[in-house]
Amino acid sequence: MRYRDQNRRAWDRLAADNSQFTRVATDEECAQPLLTLDSRGWLPGSVRGLDVLCLASGGGWQSILYASAGANVTVVDLSPGMLRLDEREANKRRLSLRTIEASMDDLCEFSDESFDIVHQPVSTCYVPRITDTYREVARVLRNDGLYISQHKQPTSLQITDRDRKHQYILGVEYYQTDPLPPTSDTSYRENGASEYLHRWEQLVGELCRAGFVLEDLVEPSRADPKAPPGHFRHRGRFTAPYVRLKARRRRSTCSIPGTTSIWTPNT
Repeated sequence: MRYRDQNRRAWDRLAADNSQFTRVATDEECAQPLLTLDSRGWLPGSVRGLDVLCLASGGGWQSILYASAGANVTVVDLSPGMLRLDEREANKRRLSLRTIEASMDDLCEFSDESFDIVHQPVSTCYVPRITDTYREVARVLRNDGLYISQHKQPTSLQITDRDRKHQYILGVEYYQTDPLPPTSDTSYRENGASEYLHRWEQLVGELCRAGFVLEDLVEPSRADPKAPPGHFRHRGRFTAPYVRLKARRRRSTCSIPGTTSIWTPNT
C-alpha cells in the first residue's frame, strides 16, 4: 500500500540520519528499565517472563528496556532501518528479542492471544484507519492484557502555520480523511511521512469498541513558558501534541442455557 511504502522510506531515512527518534537506551536507563518506561506506574511490578509486543516501536529504546527487565520481547516495525537499531543494541547488550518487519494494522504473523502487553509509542498517525490497528491489537492480546499507546492529538495535526501575532492556525479540517497536506509548521510532523488525523471518537471510541476498557488517559506536557515562538515547546503551550492511553483487553462471558460459560470478544 502506498502509505506503507512512503512511511517505510521516511523512517529508514530518519534512522540513517540519526534522528532524535533513534535515541537508543542508555546504560543508566537499562539499570532501571521499568522506571524509565513507566513513570506513572501503569506496568506491573515485574514483567519478567511476560510476552511483550513493542508495536511500531523500532529504534533501540523501548524493546531494549523491556528485554533488560526480563520480558520476552517482539518488536514490530515497518522500517528495516529502525529494526536494525534494535538488533544492534540487543547484540551489544547480549539481550534476546525478535524483530519482525510488518505494519501495525496487519499482524497476521501472530496467532490470537499471543501477548500479555502491547506497548505502542506515537505511530497510529501513519495509518489511515486506526480501527484496523485496534482490532489487531485486541486479537493478539490475551484476556486482561495491557495496551499502552500514545497518539498525536487531532488539534495538533490541524495546525498548519503561525500568524504575525504568533497565534497558531488550524488549517486542516477536523474531518480530514485523506493524508495530511504539507504544512509550514512542522513542529510535530516527520519529514516525508504520510500522516493521518484521527478524531477523538476514533482514538477513544474505536478503542472501546474493539473490546478495551480505558483505565487512564494523560496528556504529556511539551510546554515551556520560556520557549521562543517557532520552537516546538512554544507551540506545546497552546495545544497538547500527544495523548497517552492505558487500556485493558476484556473478553465478556456469555452464559448459554444448557452449556458452560464461554468467552467472546467485544468486537
